[in-house]
Amino acid sequence: MRLVIAMFLTLTAISTARAQSGPIATVSGGQIRGATLQRGGAVFKGIPYAQPPVGELRWLEPMPVKPWPGVREVTEFGATCAQGPRTIRNQVKSSEDCLFLNVWTPEWPIKSRKPVMVWIPGGGNFGGGSSGSFFDYDGEPLARHGVVIVTLNYRVAEFGFFSHPALTRESRHHASGNQGILDQIAALRWVKGNISKFGGDPGNVTIFGESSGALDVGVLMTSPFSKGLFERVISESGPVVLAGDPSDRKTSMPLTLKQAEERGERFATTWKVSPGASTHELRAVSASDIIAAEPNYFAAAPPNLGIAVDGYVFPKAPAEIFAYGQEHRVALLLGNNSREESPSGSRPKDLIKGIQSAYGPLAEQAQALYVGTDPLYGTPDDQWATDTSFRCASVAQLLWHSAAGNPAFEYEFARAPVGREAVGATHASELSYVFGTLDRGILVLGGPRPGEPTAVDKQTSEAMQQYWTNFAKTGDPNGSTLPKWPRFEGSMRAYLQFTDTGPIPKEGLRRPFCDLFIEHVKRLMAN
Repeated sequence: MRLVIAMFLTLTAISTARAQSGPIATVSGGQIRGATLQRGGAVFKGIPYAQPPVGELRWLEPMPVKPWPGVREVTEFGATCAQGPRTIRNQVKSSEDCLFLNVWTPEWPIKSRKPVMVWIPGGGNFGGGSSGSFFDYDGEPLARHGVVIVTLNYRVAEFGFFSHPALTRESRHHASGNQGILDQIAALRWVKGNISKFGGDPGNVTIFGESSGALDVGVLMTSPFSKGLFERVISESGPVVLAGDPSDRKTSMPLTLKQAEERGERFATTWKVSPGASTHELRAVSASDIIAAEPNYFAAAPPNLGIAVDGYVFPKAPAEIFAYGQEHRVALLLGNNSREESPSGSRPKDLIKGIQSAYGPLAEQAQALYVGTDPLYGTPDDQWATDTSFRCASVAQLLWHSAAGNPAFEYEFARAPVGREAVGATHASELSYVFGTLDRGILVLGGPRPGEPTAVDKQTSEAMQQYWTNFAKTGDPNGSTLPKWPRFEGSMRAYLQFTDTGPIPKEGLRRPFCDLFIEHVKRLMAN
């Protein structure tokens, strides 16, 4: 028994000594201690980048962190931001106290400054996060390519995208909503001021995101408060022209402040407070009651995923800023998966009626295009769903951005994992490839489970990691050992397609379909 106790005390002492000998950095707020990585380098998890947005700070702009005493241990993820149970794993805790970020650096001690990549996770802006809530965004594989990786949490749903007249009156900026976007900006400011302590170059920052995270990195290109905080953008499956119902401008463009306030008043009634409630009454509602009243966002996502033109964070609709070439002058790499909306995406019950409702005078031309099944893009319904919600909106954004004289690159991820050939490359299926985590399986949403990753999958993953990190380093994804990725411009519309046989340069992605969609978008924006 004494021997067992002695062994336990020895192991405890060793564990404590290892923890106390972990890498230490000094950041805004004080000292933090992370963990060394087996292959060299270090990771710091759960670093607070702002005060907990709780109590009287709920719905306010993120406040700077308060100093803490001693050395703060940062070896475990912080809480995921408060959200409904449908969007998080059972073992992950959700809390309003959630403004944390994580840093992976490929070497420790630091020998040289490296480019920085800041990940903004998806989840519809109503769920998700970088604390294991949906997908384990492990930054180590990407960091091994010579970059510093940062992942972050931001407020979502009614905690992160909530407008209300009382909050607008309270604000010295006469605006409310977009709290989750302000969180992202606060995290980028933290990166600017602190990332050099981890070997990152604050003058060489790339923001990248997927789904709503891709929409968010796109709209950040149009906010006056994010200018100068990043040099490059990678957007995976989430253009700024985010069509909900293609026939309804209200669902495909951001709400105005007034519309967002009216939406907030309607939400407030589900919390059993009056539409004219004060800020005190609103903040008195418990987080659990707010979450319990949350609608099923998987069935009907909020308009433009909660982004509102509040006159402060976004003076104008982001798509309109792109259309006039007034976005930040940064390099952009943007693309989609070949069947984003399969197998569970929303689509009209009757495609012909849906096309007629959406396209109006352009409907006859559209009906002539959507007539047959394509082996890559699926049925006419599949094609329509992805064209009008992801693919062609991305082409429009790239056309605007390149026309303004900015570097632009387009991709299409068309690699269907083994066992999912019938549904194709669906939404989010590229994430495991980009993050280099195929050894943990391939992430999919709905449909049949994929088989074991093959040699082709691993080669595709390695190529994508190289392209992504090359772009972060120089603004150009190309490298000596990779197939040439041509730059996107308006005449040829060159892009790189990730196929079952490797990356292949192509031109004019779904051009007739996208030309018609762009004409439709121009009509919507003109009305």
